[in-house]
Amino acid sequence: MELCPSIVTLTTDFGTSDGYVSAMKGIMLGINPHLNLIDVSHDVQPFDIVGAAFLLKQSLRHFPENTVHLVVVDPGVGSIRQAIAIQHEGHYYVGPDNGLFTLLLETDTPEQIVKLIKTDSAPISMTFHGRDLFAPVAAHLASGLPFEQCGYRLTHLYPLEWQPPKCNANEIIGHVVHVDHFGNCITNISRDLIEQYSDQKTVLFSMGNTVIQGIHSTYSDVPEGEMLMLYGSTNNLLEIAICLGNASTHLDLQRSSPIHLQLSP
Repeated sequence: MELCPSIVTLTTDFGTSDGYVSAMKGIMLGINPHLNLIDVSHDVQPFDIVGAAFLLKQSLRHFPENTVHLVVVDPGVGSIRQAIAIQHEGHYYVGPDNGLFTLLLETDTPEQIVKLIKTDSAPISMTFHGRDLFAPVAAHLASGLPFEQCGYRLTHLYPLEWQPPKCNANEIIGHVVHVDHFGNCITNISRDLIEQYSDQKTVLFSMGNTVIQGIHSTYSDVPEGEMLMLYGSTNNLLEIAICLGNASTHLDLQRSSPIHLQLSP
């Protein structure tokens, strides 16, 4: 079989100070040295399944069909959780069945799921399935291995659901789902939800001595150092930000911090 260049994305909570990521890459390149290995992130907070799913929703939809997405955020490594591969809407996913893929794909019944079987004779460490099980499968898939040969058919993924905002005519209560590199606090409150209940010019956010009213179009709509709300590039979700500043640090907002919006009809 001719080995063609194919894309494998890698997302982990391993960080880059240890050799874990390079070990996985070494295994995959040993199987197919022509693979195009793309790092999405290795800075997911340790064991943070929900954070990893949100991060991946921002980027994976931009990759071409037949990309293999290797995702190893695996607090249950060595336990009874399943090791799986998924084929869904032209993409492949490999990793642990711990709810992350249900959040990412927003379904527990994708087109095809298999429970992985070993693709080579090397031993499998109970604490490093990323290197010994997931990476070889991802590399073989990207090199043309038929999906059906990766394992035994399953019908459902482990279920997890996104926590939706609570809302009424007077307020919307959501939470921060991600803090980006700039300190912008991305919430789970969408433009569509706000527009169902209020004129966006009258939306009010207050926290301590900070009061922000109205929703702007871009960060530079306000002077440097001033706080604002805007809809970001991530699925039109509301962000709390500071022009050329760090809103997370300023307001002590982290992922899961509650966000209360007051509404006027």
